[in-house]
Amino acid sequence: MELMHAAHVPAGEGPFPTVIALHGWGANAHDLLGLAPYLHGGEALVLCPQGPVVLDTGGGAQGYGWFPITSGGPPDPAAFDEGRAAAAHFLDAAVAAYPVDMGKLVVLGFSQGGVMAYDLALGAPQRFAGLAALSSWLPDPLAARVAGSPGLDALHAFVCHGTEDPMIPVAMGQQSRDALLGLGVPTTYREYGMGHEIRPETLHDLVDWLETQVFAPIRPA
Repeated sequence: MELMHAAHVPAGEGPFPTVIALHGWGANAHDLLGLAPYLHGGEALVLCPQGPVVLDTGGGAQGYGWFPITSGGPPDPAAFDEGRAAAAHFLDAAVAAYPVDMGKLVVLGFSQGGVMAYDLALGAPQRFAGLAALSSWLPDPLAARVAGSPGLDALHAFVCHGTEDPMIPVAMGQQSRDALLGLGVPTTYREYGMGHEIRPETLHDLVDWLETQVFAPIRPA
C-alpha cells in the first residue's frame, strides 16, 4: 500500500464493518485512530491513511495533508487530483488487503480529510454505505460534478460542525448540508458549541448514526 496507515483490526476473521478515516491538515495517520474503540463497540475495522503532502509543523516535527492549503482560494486542481488519487488508491488496496464488509463501508474525514471523504463517497456512492464529514466543507465544483449521479439517494451522510469554529466557519457546514440534500443524499446534520475539534457529544452522535443508519440496515456487499 502506497500510503502509510494505522489500523485497528478486530479479533476474528471478519468481514468487518469498516471505517476509512481521513485526517485533517497537519495531522498524521494516528490522529483519528483514537475513535476506533468507540465505533461499533470497537468491533469495526478502522483504517487511517496518512496524506501524501508533507509539511513542517515546527520543532522538527512533520505533519501531513491531502492537498496544499491556499490562502482563501480553492485548491490547485492538479494538487487536489494527486490527493484524490492517493486516497482512491489506498481505498482499492485496503479492500483487497483487509477483511472489509463491502456492504458496510464508511468513509469519514475531519477538516481537509472531510473534503477527500466527500470526493470519494460522492464520486462513487455505490461503494459506500455512509459518509461522515466532521468540521469540513463540500466544494461547490464537486457537488456540481456529481449532481444526478445514480446511487446518491442510498448513501447516508453525517455532517457536523462547531458554531465557534475559527478555521472553517459553521456556514460552510450548513452549506454542505444543503448541497447534500440538494443531491438527494439522506443527511443527518448536527451543530455543537465548539471550535475546530471533536468533542464527546460529537462522538456520541456519530456512533448513534453509524449504528442506526449505516451498520444496522442490511445492505448487499
